[in-house]
Amino acid sequence: MSLIPKATVADAPVIATLFDALGYPGTKDFIHDKILQLTCHPDEHLLVCAEEQTVIGVISLHFIPQLALRGDFCRINYFCVDSQQRGKGTGKLLKKYAARLAKEKGCDRLEVHCHSRRTDAHRFYSRQGYTESQIYFVKTLSRN
Repeated sequence: MSLIPKATVADAPVIATLFDALGYPGTKDFIHDKILQLTCHPDEHLLVCAEEQTVIGVISLHFIPQLALRGDFCRINYFCVDSQQRGKGTGKLLKKYAARLAKEKGCDRLEVHCHSRRTDAHRFYSRQGYTESQIYFVKTLSRN
């Protein structure tokens, strides 16, 4: 298993398949453009984990400077490991790499928002040392 620091648009079909399994169907139509957008953004990192040239996991990170806190945040926006690869250390490897990258960028916290229905993911995060934190609010903006 090897970590490839940056995903490329060539990884789009596999990332779309991983997102389908994660509960985000229909990304194939726009994932190519989103990968281009993320890979050009200075505060974003899109990483993949591959085994024998096949992508088996993906993690999307966003680095957020904080005004009122000494350290900054690294937010895990998306994180998925192929269902056939779970339990083999892929997720742990991606999280460890993300933590190292976050420290290098001056972050003292990693945060992830995980839907309440993802109980397996909650157990994974707990085993990795994450603790449940504050309430998360969302407001959908109209597209007028």
